[in-house]
Amino acid sequence: MITLIDVKAAAEKISSYVRRTPLWKSETLSKRLGTNVYLKMELFQKSGSFKPRGAFNQMLARGKDALDKGAVAISGGNFAQGVAYASLVFGVDIIVCMAEDTPKNYIDAPRGYSATIDFSPDIQTAVTRYNELADQGRTALHPYDNHHQMSGAGTVALEIFEDLPEITDLVISIGGGGLISGNIVAIKGLKPQVRVWGVETEGAATMKSAMDAGKVVNITPTSMSRTLGAPFVAQDALTIAQEHLEELLIVSDKQAIEAQQLILERTKVLPELAASCTLAAAETIKDRFGPDDHLVLLMCGGNESVANLVNYAKMT
Repeated sequence: MITLIDVKAAAEKISSYVRRTPLWKSETLSKRLGTNVYLKMELFQKSGSFKPRGAFNQMLARGKDALDKGAVAISGGNFAQGVAYASLVFGVDIIVCMAEDTPKNYIDAPRGYSATIDFSPDIQTAVTRYNELADQGRTALHPYDNHHQMSGAGTVALEIFEDLPEITDLVISIGGGGLISGNIVAIKGLKPQVRVWGVETEGAATMKSAMDAGKVVNITPTSMSRTLGAPFVAQDALTIAQEHLEELLIVSDKQAIEAQQLILERTKVLPELAASCTLAAAETIKDRFGPDDHLVLLMCGGNESVANLVNYAKMT
């Protein structure tokens, strides 16, 4: 299990490779929710999401000898871009295993960073292929089920606390659980009374399935939020969520899309559904926040395509 010490060590190691992203207060959202609302703009991170934080931390931990053998990763989108970018910086030959139905924008970006894409019929088969390539000698880099990935992701919370020590609430979406586990450990280590709320979309409720079952289970994601479509959560993420999560909130794709449109219209930035769902979820519990609270919504990524936006518009 990772600790605050691990997250702080990760922050020191990756500081020269990643951006320190801004924290914006939104007067519009503050008025809408009746509390002080801030957006952590991790969608301005290199490659468009928080993923490089963990990717760089993993690769630095593995070391040159391991990476010289080549690397392999598995991804539904954002980790592909983050790890491909890190591999380009370090000069690492990397293969990223993806499902054939992965949206084009999630394929083109890692290819642009010189990654090789290995396609499988679906994400479950891609996981099998990822394990095969690791068994053949490539260094395996996982998008969330890895302590270095979690610690790297947790560096987001260090920045939030530095900018807003009066924080009372943090809302984070959950895919495989690496982001929320790292950030829970970090923010609770710095300020234990902060409430951390988890969010999933219907059709990508991997953490809810695990919490209901009391163990890690596999699902077949169907949500339009592709970057939340992990087939299972990490065991450590489940344990951390069970112990420290204030509540796990589930919203529909339509709610996430409507929140995305609101953020775009009012802040002039475009979050992906995995980010906008945090606003959708916060709106369902706005009676739980007081006027003197300080609520942070983690905008974890902004990798959207025009094709996706056209499809979303048809739903609203």
